[in-house]
Amino acid sequence: MSTIHLRQVTTASPEQFLAGLTDFGPERARLFGRSAGEYLRVHEQGPGHADVTEGSGGVWERLHYDWSDPARVVLRTTDSNTWGGASGHTYTFTRLADGSTQIDAVVVREGKNLKGRLLGGLLGLLGKRVLGGELAKTARAVEARNAEARGDA
Repeated sequence: MSTIHLRQVTTASPEQFLAGLTDFGPERARLFGRSAGEYLRVHEQGPGHADVTEGSGGVWERLHYDWSDPARVVLRTTDSNTWGGASGHTYTFTRLADGSTQIDAVVVREGKNLKGRLLGGLLGLLGKRVLGGELAKTARAVEARNAEARGDA
């Protein structure tokens, strides 16, 4: 099992990042590179929660999203072709004094088969760099989306 701790600072507010994280529309792949449109399926969505399948590159997972606490979003893997057990993601948002937001993300990957165990092992070695890069891209994409909404772009 691999547990990867990530930290990213963004100019987006916690509310703006949360809005991006919980937007399951057709533009999701623009914000999250590892959420390809052909995998995306929203099974259920309500106030503060969603049940969503997403993935890319032959790896998919069904996640239960819980954002009942808007400062902490928990994604628990409920089914996957690769991940099982304690797999999931937790995002914690902290508003900083300068108006920026610190995002602390914890990604847990427990392989449920050979493919999962191999990928989990690779993530244990390279995960911080690879997933950290993905989180930074997502933060920039959320910032750009907010600039477009304000008419700055």
